[in-house]
Formats: sequence, structure tokens, C-alpha cells
Amino acid sequence: MRILLATTNQGKIAEVREIMGERLIEVAGLMDSASTEEIETGLTFAENALLKARYYHRTSGLPTIADDSGLGVDALGGAPGIYSARYGGPGTSDAGRIARLLDEMKDLSDQHRSARFICAAAVVWEGGEKVFLEEVQGVILKEARGKNGFGYDPVFFYEPLGKTFAELTPSEKAEVSHRSRAVRRLAGWLSDSGLLDTPRSDDRIVTTAD
Repeated sequence: MRILLATTNQGKIAEVREIMGERLIEVAGLMDSASTEEIETGLTFAENALLKARYYHRTSGLPTIADDSGLGVDALGGAPGIYSARYGGPGTSDAGRIARLLDEMKDLSDQHRSARFICAAAVVWEGGEKVFLEEVQGVILKEARGKNGFGYDPVFFYEPLGKTFAELTPSEKAEVSHRSRAVRRLAGWLSDSGLLDTPRSDDRIVTTAD
């Protein structure tokens, strides 16, 4: 079985491929020249995930999955939320976004640094669509720790394992992360649905607007 994943983020592609592979579902990512930012006009993670999945299903003709995920800090009213990837403005790196976050939280005590990673994983196919929502609780540290992962992983401390997400091994993260939980539910549904039954030979998909 093969499905299109509407992202160019290699970290996401690797995570999703590993999870989908457990169900013998092959994942093709977008070409590096593709973009999703202008499509993300929704007000929630679920809306943005569906917008991306609908767009790339329409332009590719393939069953398509897309996720929208981000970090919500309770003391910041849920920010950066759906703007997690754009926190700090265009062109800001992961390190730059983390620096801005830590600066905004610099006066918060340890008791007021709770946060959550949230993920909406959507699948769109000819005739239907579904969304799976998951989240994981954590605490934002005052400095980065770990070299794995991406995004806000180095400052997101997951108390049950006593590590940041960036300190987890890929297999550890695949067991507990918000994205893996949502995608694992989606993969289970896909496997049981019988939706995907036509193998494809191409590994990466080029999609263009109509």
C-alpha cells in the first residue's frame, strides 16, 4: 500500500515512514520544491491538516495524509500553537524559535512551564476524509538538551522518561510522541479500511497547483 505524505520535512517523513511501515504502508513525500505554508489558513491544527491533505490529494490524485502539529504553552495562552513553525517570522531556524520561546518564558517559575505537543493527522481520499487528534504533556526547560529530533524537541521535557524529546532515541520517541500516536491511529485505520490496495513504483511525488 502506498500513500502521499504532504510534507517536505525530512524528520516528519522519517517518523511517519517508520510507523506506516509497521502496517506495510509505503509513504511518498513531496519534492523539496513543494510548499504547504500558504495552504495553512485554518484556525486549528485539524483545519490545517485537512487543508493540506485536501490540496495535495486534489493535485496528485493520491490518497493523502497531512499533519499539523505544534507546541502549546499553558502560561502563554497556548502559544505558539498553530504558529509554531512560523514563530519568530519567516526564515527563522529551529534554534531561533527556541530562543524566542525561552526568552518569553524567562521569568516563569518551574511550576508554570507546563506545555503540550499537539498533532492532528488527516487523511483525504476520493470520497472521504478523517482526522485523528493526539497530544502529549511536558515541561519547557530553561535550556536546550539533546541532539535528536527537530523543532522544539530540545526544550520539551517528557517527565515519564526523564528526558527531552531531543534526548530520546528514534524508537523511544516513536512510542510516546504526539505525532506517532496520531499517525499510529491513522495507520491502523488505513490498514483495516482496505482503502489502499494499488502499489505504486514512484518514491517521491511531484505535485503542482491546478
